[in-house]
Amino acid sequence: MGFLDGKVALVTGGNRGIGRGIAEALAAEGATTVLTARAAQDAERAAREIGRGARGLACDVRSQEQVERLFRALDEIAGGLDVLVNNAGIGRFAPVAEMDPEDWRAVIETNLHGVFYCCREAVPRMRRRGGGSIINISSLAGKNPFPNGAAYNASKFGLNGFSEALMMEVRWDGIRVSYVMPGSVATEFGRGGHPPEAGPKKSDWALRPSDVASVVLELLRSPAHALVSRVEMRPSRPPRKS
Repeated sequence: MGFLDGKVALVTGGNRGIGRGIAEALAAEGATTVLTARAAQDAERAAREIGRGARGLACDVRSQEQVERLFRALDEIAGGLDVLVNNAGIGRFAPVAEMDPEDWRAVIETNLHGVFYCCREAVPRMRRRGGGSIINISSLAGKNPFPNGAAYNASKFGLNGFSEALMMEVRWDGIRVSYVMPGSVATEFGRGGHPPEAGPKKSDWALRPSDVASVVLELLRSPAHALVSRVEMRPSRPPRKS
């Protein structure tokens, strides 16, 4: 038994990394959990490994048509939605003058368009159920720009602004919108093409997916009269800069 018994949760990009940790945590608390990956076999494998009735569905959130199909399938599986975690995200890192426009589009369409498509489908469903929670997984890169990160920074700065605007639109419908901004997390996600960082292994000091998942659960546990709209997370003891 968990505090999410009877609730329906959807986690995009839930087959690995932060999304996998969140999907596991939601399922462990009793939620009927649906997770997505771009490839059906990846989503289905993750759902089998999580167990607890989790379901895995294929969806590339860059496609409005695939997102609409995902939510129709969700209606058939669970009859509605209470919790949406927009986690699917990618990074492509290069100087602006050298960045392939296809990489730019992939980052913006995944990290920003995909969240819009999912929220556009989720909000009417949550309104029909009398409320719900939308949690968008952003990044400290959404407030701290860095060289070679223009595409990723733009997507996460945009996601933060989108989240705050949506929060103000739907709060009177009983829908709580929050976004979580983790710093370094020990996952496969990385700044492609860059050499490994010198110093201690990232897995020894970075945040873990379970750390982000615990924050998501705390947001869902928060009292109905309280709205935590933004959370910043950092490793407590990162390597010292020389």
